[in-house]
Amino acid sequence: MFLLLSKLLPLLLYPLGLACLLLLVALVLLWRRPRWAAGAIATSLALLFISSNSWVADRFLQSLEWQHLPSELPNADAIVVLGGGMRPASSPRAWVEVSEAGDRVLHGARLYLAGKAPWLILSGGRIPWLDGGGAPESSDMAALATALGVPEEAILQDPTSLNTYQNAINVKALLQTYSLERVLLVTSALHMPRALALFRHQGIDAAPAPTDFLLSKARLQTAPQWQAHLVNFFPDARYLHEVTQALKEYLGLLVYRLRGWL
Repeated sequence: MFLLLSKLLPLLLYPLGLACLLLLVALVLLWRRPRWAAGAIATSLALLFISSNSWVADRFLQSLEWQHLPSELPNADAIVVLGGGMRPASSPRAWVEVSEAGDRVLHGARLYLAGKAPWLILSGGRIPWLDGGGAPESSDMAALATALGVPEEAILQDPTSLNTYQNAINVKALLQTYSLERVLLVTSALHMPRALALFRHQGIDAAPAPTDFLLSKARLQTAPQWQAHLVNFFPDARYLHEVTQALKEYLGLLVYRLRGWL
């Protein structure tokens, strides 16, 4: 039930869902309370306009992604890659595919091939009612990792985790089973603050190895130009998506703290 609520309820708090909810309220109030309806409509439009703005998106992304910038990584006992970027080999796809977060597997494989650790731990299950079923995500991650040159015997899988908290719990069990201690934690930069806090709360000696950065210094440097100001004045679905992803992380941090997981 927690898993379902964690996917459903936030949709009403994110900008798009909240704006739609306000418009629905406005529709109900339109005849009896036209001023209230107008206020709800104005609020929903303002919410969408602000959340679709590049300046707002940049500030949200920077506050999370730049907490753990890439640095020289130490050697470790294992590289842990969290799921979230794989698309299963379901027709018409001929093979597994990756989204932006698929950078996680690419980065994890690169670190393994660079000799940073002798083990690659891939953590991620699949929610049947959300992802259409099929093999666990860790299996798809393993297929991609082996295609990139990681030997099968160096891969450990956690095929049951359905959220970041379960990632930390199940990976801890694997580390104990194989007597492994220090790990390099690979996940999207936006997700790293929450993931790293969870792993360290479980007593895991984890060093951050972020990837999949949405905000670059080059993007910030183009912002002051007048052409950028002109384009960024208008709402953009990309920025709305980025703000929503950042809000998801902040909401996740809040909920996990309230549950005592951080």
